[in-house]
Amino acid sequence: MGENTFVNNHTVINRSVKASPLRSVRQGLDLILVSVVVALTLFGLLMVYSAGLMFADTSDYFLLRQLLWAAIGIVSAGIMTFVPYHIFPRVTVMLMVGTLILLVIVFILGTATLGSVRSIFGGSVRPSELAKLVLIIYVSVWLNAKRDVLNDIFLGLIPLGFILGLNTILILIQPDLSAALTVLIIGGLLFFLGGADLRQIVLLLVVAVIVGWIGINVYSTARIRVEDYLAGLQNPLEASYHVRRSLEAIINGGFFGVGIGHSSTKFTGLPVAHTDSIFSIVAEETGLLGVGALILAYVAILWRGMLIAKNAPDQLGRLLAAGITIWITFEAFLNMAVMVNLLPQAGNALPFISYGGSSLLITLISVGILLNIGRTSEQKKQQGENTFASVVDLRWRDGRGRVSRTVRPSGS
Repeated sequence: MGENTFVNNHTVINRSVKASPLRSVRQGLDLILVSVVVALTLFGLLMVYSAGLMFADTSDYFLLRQLLWAAIGIVSAGIMTFVPYHIFPRVTVMLMVGTLILLVIVFILGTATLGSVRSIFGGSVRPSELAKLVLIIYVSVWLNAKRDVLNDIFLGLIPLGFILGLNTILILIQPDLSAALTVLIIGGLLFFLGGADLRQIVLLLVVAVIVGWIGINVYSTARIRVEDYLAGLQNPLEASYHVRRSLEAIINGGFFGVGIGHSSTKFTGLPVAHTDSIFSIVAEETGLLGVGALILAYVAILWRGMLIAKNAPDQLGRLLAAGITIWITFEAFLNMAVMVNLLPQAGNALPFISYGGSSLLITLISVGILLNIGRTSEQKKQQGENTFASVVDLRWRDGRGRVSRTVRPSGS
């Protein structure tokens, strides 16, 4: 009987070893987050196709390009899910230098679009999108390394302000006001989450307000957007043309929408329907019901992302997860708020939905990093539980509360 028990136990062990590769792949994956991101990406492809119908002869053009970037992004996200995030401290300086070089190249070889020079390689790559993620990585690594001296203004706020300011200035010159705003806000939030004291946070806010005031007064585009926003708050009919057409699309949609592909405002002059204004197309074609589901999807990302941040095994993981989660949901809130005139015109993409390869690729890579942090924390937790369970199992199988000893032959 003892031999049979050993054989059975050996069989169980062999089965568990054989199953372990599959289990290790699935272990710790946040399936809710994965499901929401996949659903949003597929829905985004559908909406990009619908918004592209305004170009009668090339209705598939935007869809095919977005599909290509989605495929690259999903593969990249899968790779980042299994590449340990602790590699970032070794490569973060290289990533930041490379990003700054790309931002400078924009001025030399950039492609002009709607009065701004933001892209390179024929408009296919927008370095400001990469700068958002790289800044989150850089600031998270830096805050984790400097946490013991963070409240020293000369070792904390000033170095952080320098790197934030350098990125913001290079992005503002393009100009890309929404990306510059995002960089400042995410950097400040990470500084707060990293443990900076209230004095430095207030000082950072004052600097941000001054930079915003300078931007409004220097750039006529920013000043006009603020003026249109204030006028629209008093009377929606006095809002900018963009906002008025967006509100028209939302009103047309009603509660249930007019149906996918049946939007009328995309044919009658709604600006950039497939990029910045795609939320208005979603509202018109799926109604308030579809908008509510979309908002709930972003709330789910916020919930799962912050849960991953809370359970992260170290401060670096917590900062990375919180920064990525806040960034994605902030971009979504900013885009939707602009379309209903709750905020001045910003010009940012709606994550996973808007047409734009750089935005979709970088966002999916960010989700891969988020999933990696979740897997790492879950695996550490399981390793601790499995170690305890193995000890208990050995003691239980022995039947005497301890591991059996070798029986010495009689007479030896």
